[in-house]
Amino acid sequence: MNDAHDEWWLATLGRTVIWARLRVHEAGTAEVFDSDGATLPYDSEDTARAALMDAEFVSLDGIDDADAADRGFSLEELVPPQAEDDETLRALMIQKLPARH
Repeated sequence: MNDAHDEWWLATLGRTVIWARLRVHEAGTAEVFDSDGATLPYDSEDTARAALMDAEFVSLDGIDDADAADRGFSLEELVPPQAEDDETLRALMIQKLPARH
């Protein structure tokens, strides 16, 4: 069995959220599934996180209400996409949130 855990990361542009899934494997390697549907392998969790931060992504777990508000969102709006498989997930990795009224 593959013992891996997933973390969700995001970047924002206006009311558009671009998601990335960081999957950390028990062996210490990691991979990032990005909005283009590519799975990028990394030799360590730290290397994968550094690559995400270089691309201006932030960890969903690290965002509080104030951070979300600074980006023009509420935390309740930031829900990672869910799908049965990566092929289906790819189409959900970019979310356009409705305009605020």
